[in-house]
This record gives sequence, structure tokens and C-alpha cells, in this order.
Amino acid sequence: MTVSLCKELSIVMAKFPKVRLGHFPTPLEPMDRLSELLGGPRLWVKRDDCTGLSSGGNKTRKLEYLMADAQQKGADTIITQGATQSNHTRQTTAAAAKLGMECHILLEDRTGSNDPNYIMNGNVLLDRLHGASVSKRGSGTDMNAEMETLAAKMTNDGKTPYIIPGGGSNAIGALGYVNCARELSEQAAGVGLKIDALVHATGSSGTQAGLVTGFAAIHSDIHLLGIGTRAPQEKQEQMVFDLAKKTAEHLGTGLTIQRDAVRANCDYVGPGYGLPTDGMIEAVKLLAQTEGLLFDPVYSGKGLDGLIAQIKAGYFEGMDNVVFLHTGGSAALFGYSETFNLQGYTD
Repeated sequence: MTVSLCKELSIVMAKFPKVRLGHFPTPLEPMDRLSELLGGPRLWVKRDDCTGLSSGGNKTRKLEYLMADAQQKGADTIITQGATQSNHTRQTTAAAAKLGMECHILLEDRTGSNDPNYIMNGNVLLDRLHGASVSKRGSGTDMNAEMETLAAKMTNDGKTPYIIPGGGSNAIGALGYVNCARELSEQAAGVGLKIDALVHATGSSGTQAGLVTGFAAIHSDIHLLGIGTRAPQEKQEQMVFDLAKKTAEHLGTGLTIQRDAVRANCDYVGPGYGLPTDGMIEAVKLLAQTEGLLFDPVYSGKGLDGLIAQIKAGYFEGMDNVVFLHTGGSAALFGYSETFNLQGYTD
């Protein structure tokens, strides 16, 4: 990675429409208590939970490009979808509110839980607080088809809808993490930090695809590892690779994406997306009690579980500095209060 390549990427990125929604650059902080406890490389956290939009999170970077595209297309209504405790829908509803657009959210029930906290609290509460309409769909529903049906109805009602895919994961949304790759590299260089690896949770693939593309554009040798939260490894890596290629094509620079740059470890998904695992619970509690950081039970918590387990297994042997990308989502904790089995008052 060179300074000149980062500058070149900044020039390329400047041609894409973007609306300012977040606080950037987000902090890059050491996690020294966790590092000492685990005894592996020095651990850092890239605080994309601090992006600012409706308690922050990684989707804000994607939405800066997606909402600008919606504006350019004359949209007045946003439609998107996610799982019940979706961080993406929460940030989308906030972005729509900030830009004066209607927002309609479709939530897929992927867990079957009827816990009132899960179906009404956390991100669902915030979806509604931001003024969005929220409707529920059953597990396995073709959510893209449902959004198209709703968009047709909105059009018939005289609206101009814009559909954002789940997770904001398309070539436009992934631009947010192309930019993040540059931001992180410049940030580390500014403090003389050589990052050996970047680890993050990966699901709908937009975050990882953007990072893969961004690191390729600046010729970075940072080892990128996604910890899967939903799909098996082969499917997850193929999703990321396909989207990274589309994102590179969208950049229009002739960039080639190498298949071996896409790595996902999907051993920490557990019984399914949004379903708790013992490792996730332990990881979320550990970070709360060693670093004062809150992670979410659906996405970043499983990413942390994978990071910790891989440190113990020696995956990062010979590496000095490993960064974990905090994708936000602590609001979802309030939908999983019983999962953590925390005792009440002591007296």
C-alpha cells in the first residue's frame, strides 16, 4: 500500500454520488486488556459502531452511497428488508427520516421466537421510532419478490420507491467499504501501525466485498478474514467474490479481484442466523467486561467468537497486530435479554 494509491482511490471514489450520514473516520483503538488475556497478537478495534446514525453501525457507510443514488433517481420512498433484529433496517429507517423519505421495512422471521422483547424491542423498536412502517414475513420468504410487490403497490399509489437489498449489499452499497479500506490504511499509516490482519463478521457480503475490493485497489497486504454468521463457507465465499467482482467493475478502473483474497470461516454460525451460541454469549460478555465494548448477538458477537477461537488455535501465529471491525448493533442486545441470563439486583 502506498500513499499515492490511496489518493488515486479517493479520486475514483469522488465520482460516485454520496450523502453525508455518518461520522468519519471512525476511531481505531487498542484492546490491550483483551490482548493480554488471550496472549496472542495485539488486538485493535475499528469502531464502526461510532458512525453516529441511530446508534451507529456498518450499514451507514453503505447508505451514504445508496441514499444518494435514491435521491438521484428521484425516489421519495425507501423499501428494504432484513431479519427481525436487523441493524441494517434500523440504520435505513434513520437515513430515510434524515432525508425526508418514507420508509417501509419487511422483516423476515428467521428464528421463530415469540419473545416480546425480540419481536418488539431493540432494533424493531427503533425502526418504528424512526417512523417506518414495519411488516413481518415468514421464514424462507422470497424477500426480494416481496419488496418488488410492495414497490409496485407504492408506484400505483403515486410514490417513487427505491429498493435497497438486504444489508445494503450491492455494488453501490459496497462502495462504503471500499472507502473504509482506504480510511483504515491511512489511519494506521498515520500512527505508524502495521496491520497484519483485519477480522470481521460477514453475512450479506457487502462489507467484506467492499473491503476485498478496496484492499485490492491500494495493493494492501492486510490479511482479511470474514467470520460467517449465516451461510456455509463455500456459499459465503462465493457470494463475497461475486459481489467484489461487481464492485470492482462498478469502480471502472479495470481492477481484477483474486479468488484467494476471499476468506470466510463459517464454523461459528451455530444453529442458524440470529440464533444464540454459547461462544457468542461468552464473547459478548468478555468484551463488555474487559474493554467496556458492546457487541450484538446476531452478527458481531459471532464474529468475536470466531476471532477469539482462532487466536487460541494459532491462526494468527507470527502476526503482531490484528484489527477487529466493530460493525455496531448493540441495540439488538435488548431483544436478547434472556439469552445472557444475567442476575438481577444483589440486595
